[in-house]
Amino acid sequence: MEASNVPALRQQGAVTAQSHGPKSGEYLTFRLGSEEYGIDILKVQEIRSYEQPTRIANAPDFIKGVVNLRGVIVPIVDLRLKLGCPTAEYNSFTVVIVLNVKNRVVGAVVDSVSDVLELSRDAIKPAPELSAASVDTSFITGIGSVGERMLILMDIEGLMSSAEMGLMDAAIAA
Repeated sequence: MEASNVPALRQQGAVTAQSHGPKSGEYLTFRLGSEEYGIDILKVQEIRSYEQPTRIANAPDFIKGVVNLRGVIVPIVDLRLKLGCPTAEYNSFTVVIVLNVKNRVVGAVVDSVSDVLELSRDAIKPAPELSAASVDTSFITGIGSVGERMLILMDIEGLMSSAEMGLMDAAIAA
């Protein structure tokens, strides 16, 4: 799969921003295991085929390493490992979503990219309230419904800039 520019994926339609709760707008959908997720299309720079990154010594398992993307060194995070998927197999569908998070470029490995969907506010339900001790839902902004499909909507910027990820300086992440 060749690198593709995300603007070509975008469908026509207005994006409205709201400061509270899940917002209507366009979401890039992708799969991790059997689950389907959605992230704000405006955070996506491009989609690339997976290439083996250069490993960084002592990095957590979910940080696969770094790649050189047109002169920019980009850390690659395997979202399957980060979010606890039971297996992370690399095949011809495995792609890297290149994100622009707080003016920093980061790559996220996912099983496959589906499409770009426009979700209205009515199609998005609040994230479920779960015990913080058992499940971290802080990066889930809502659940999107499209026909029979359910999308877990993620705050990808919050996840990638969290202190636990170690990808951003504390001053930048705040």
